Parts: sequence; C-alpha cells; structure tokens
Amino acid sequence: MSKLVMVIDDSPTVRKIVEVSLRREGLEVVSFPDGIEALRAVTSHQMERIPDLVVLDIDLPKMNGYEIARYLRSKPQWSRTVIVILSRHDGVIDRLKARLAGTQAYLTKPFTTQMIVDVVNSNLGLSTPSSPAVS
Repeated sequence: MSKLVMVIDDSPTVRKIVEVSLRREGLEVVSFPDGIEALRAVTSHQMERIPDLVVLDIDLPKMNGYEIARYLRSKPQWSRTVIVILSRHDGVIDRLKARLAGTQAYLTKPFTTQMIVDVVNSNLGLSTPSSPAVS
C-alpha cells in the first residue's frame, strides 16, 4: 500500500504543485484548503486512514499551522504521522514554534518540487535513487 500524504495549504497553486510532484513519486495525496476541512475529512471518516505525512502551511484561514500541528500531536492516532511545515516565514522563532508544535521538518517558500520530494521521501523512510547526490 502506498504512503498517504495530506497537503494543507490555502493556495490552490501550491497544493497542485505538491500533489503532482508527490503523485509522480507513487504517493497517494489528498489536499485541503484549510485545517478545519482536513480534520473534518479525517474525523468524519471520509478518509480510510490517517496520513503518513502532512505538508502544512502556517498561514491558514480559521486555524493556523501551529494550532493544527498541536491538535494532531494531542491525538494518539496521529503520533506516527510526520508533519512538515511549508511556509513563507523563515524566522528562527517560526522554526522553533513549529518544532514545539511537534513538526519534523520545515521548508520555506518558494520551494522546488525536488525539495518537497526529498523531505517527504526521507521522512517516510523511502529511498530516492533517482535524485543525484548533492556535491
């Protein structure tokens, strides 16, 4: 069974880019414009399983990325889900807040599809033989 990635970003463009690049890697991807919708999909069982990894924006409507990460971390069934922040904020405080909220990785926008693929693959323990070694 392929790994399931959930993308939560209010930008349709960002969601599309991440979806396409991860699907190309053979991953299953679901995406939502905000955390409330994403959480509703999981709690109402629209999704059969908890995602293996969540790509999460910080600036979201209704509930920000830190709040979503903290909420997910408070639920035992989400304990094994990797949370990756994808944000335009690049400050030390932002990274610290993300870490404290229980996230495993932090990417900044603008990003390349290769950055997303690499972070997702390495955090899911998938090897990426296709990517050339960085010298």
